[in-house]
Amino acid sequence: MTDQARTAAEPAAAPRVDPQQRRTVLVLVLAQVLSGAGLAAGITVGALLAADMLATTAYAGLPAALFTAGSAAAALVVGRLSQRWGRRAGLTSGYLTGAVGAAGVVVAAVLDDVVLLFVAFAVYGAGTATNLQARYAGADLASPRHRGRAVSTVLVATTVGAVAGPNLVGVMGDLAAGWGIPPLAGPFLLGGAAYAAAGVVLWVLLRPDPLLLARERAEQAALAPTAPASAAQTTATATLAPPPPVVEPTDRQVRRTVLLAGTIMVLTQGVMVAIMTMTPIHMEHHGHAVATAGFVIAVHVGMMYLPSPLSGWLTDRFGPVRVAVAAAATLLAAGLVSALVPPSSVVGLAVGLGLLGLGWSLGLVSGTALLTTSVPLEVRARTQGSVDLAVALAGAAGGLGSGFVVASSSYAALALGGGVLALLVLPVIAFAGRAPRRTSPAGTV
Repeated sequence: MTDQARTAAEPAAAPRVDPQQRRTVLVLVLAQVLSGAGLAAGITVGALLAADMLATTAYAGLPAALFTAGSAAAALVVGRLSQRWGRRAGLTSGYLTGAVGAAGVVVAAVLDDVVLLFVAFAVYGAGTATNLQARYAGADLASPRHRGRAVSTVLVATTVGAVAGPNLVGVMGDLAAGWGIPPLAGPFLLGGAAYAAAGVVLWVLLRPDPLLLARERAEQAALAPTAPASAAQTTATATLAPPPPVVEPTDRQVRRTVLLAGTIMVLTQGVMVAIMTMTPIHMEHHGHAVATAGFVIAVHVGMMYLPSPLSGWLTDRFGPVRVAVAAAATLLAAGLVSALVPPSSVVGLAVGLGLLGLGWSLGLVSGTALLTTSVPLEVRARTQGSVDLAVALAGAAGGLGSGFVVASSSYAALALGGGVLALLVLPVIAFAGRAPRRTSPAGTV
C-alpha cells in the first residue's frame, strides 16, 4: 500500500476518541457529583418535613409532587434555553434556581410558613430537572454507537453525592439545630450549596458548549464539498468494509419513536417516585428511625445511578426497546418485593427499593438513547425538554397520588399497583411496531 493510501485508510481503521467529548463528559461528571447531593437531600426528608408541619400524612406526597411539578416547568425552560443558547446556559440556570429553592425551604421551616414551604419545594425541583437534563449534554458529541454509554457515564457520576446525601441527614440535622434551624431542614442546606457549586462548575468549565459544537460540526459537514477521490484513495477505501446506507427517518417514524421513548421514561419516573416517596413514611409508621429510612433511600438512589454503565452497555448492545422491557419487569419485581416483605425488615425494603432504582436506570437510559438518536439537532434540545416535562409531570402525579393511596389503602397496595402499572410500556411497544430497536453506526435508529 502506498503512503497516500495508508494515510487515507488509517483514520477510518482507527478512529480516535473525540477530545471535546472526553472533556465534556469529565466536566459533566464533576458537576453531577456535586448536584447528586442536592438531588438526594430533599428526597429523604421532604415528606417528613411536610408531614411534621401539616400534622398529617395525607399530604405527605405533596413535596415530591411539588418537586416534580417544579421540575416539569424547569425541564421545559432549561430545554428551550439550551436550544437557543447552549447546554452551558441552560444547565447553569437550572442549578442556580434549585439552589434558591433550597434556601427557600430552610427559611420556610424557620418561619413555620407552609405556603412558602410549598412554593420553595416547587422552585427546588429545578435542580432535579437540571440533573436529568445533563444526561443529554453527555450524548451531544457522542457517536451513535456509544450514546447509551455516554448517557450512563453522566448519570453514574450522580451516585457519589446522591448516596452521601441521605446518609448525612443526621449530621446536617444536628448542624441545623445548632444554628436554630429545624433539624429536618438541615439537608436542604447541603442541597442548596451542592446545586450552587454544580452551576458554577458548568458555567466556568463547560467550554466549548457541546450542543453548539455539535450543530457547528453538522453544518460544516453539510457544507463540505465532495472532492473526487484519487485512484490510491479509491483502492484504499475498497479494502475497507462499505459503510451502511444512511436512511433518513420519516416524520412519522420520528413521532413514533419519540412517543415510545417518552412513554418509557414517563412510566419509569411515575412508578419510581410514587413508591419511593412513601417509603420513609411507611418506615416511620412502623418504628424505624429517620436515619434508617435514610439508609434505605441511599440504597435506592445508589441503584438508580450506580448500575448506569450496565444500563448503557445493554442499551448499546441489545437495543433500547429490549432494555425497556427489562425495565418494566424489574419495576414489577420491585413492587412485589416492597409489597410483600414485612414492614419490620430493613433488608427487605432495601432490596425492594434497590430494584426500584435499577428499573428506573434501565428505563431512563434506554428511553434517553432512543430519544436522542431519533430527533434532529435543530430541534433536539427543545424536544428533550418537552419530553422531560411529561416525565416530570408523571413524577408529580405519582408523588401526589402516593399519599392518598396509602392513606386510603396501604403501602403494599401502592407498591403492587406501581409495579403492575410499569407493564403498560409493553402495549406501547407493540403499538410503535416498527420503532427502531437499536442505533446504527450511521446515526439512524
